[in-house]
Amino acid sequence: MYSLHLENGLLMIKGATKVISSTQGSACVETDENSIVASGQNIEVKKLNLDEKEVCFSGTFSLIKLSSQSVKQPLLKRIFK
Repeated sequence: MYSLHLENGLLMIKGATKVISSTQGSACVETDENSIVASGQNIEVKKLNLDEKEVCFSGTFSLIKLSSQSVKQPLLKRIFK
């Protein structure tokens, strides 16, 4: 189970199991059930506590997309970690 809360430029995701990536333009988070991709500007991690399955981002969000499949990193990024 997961929940999303967006208020005043803060996006709180509860139920996060993994932060796949985070840049100024987007953030990808995996939960037990879905993957969440948030896009926008000036995105940064404000709080990360995977023991409690919580992550909080700040920024200007223009898109939040849910996917039932996990988000995969490009092959070259996985090879050259």
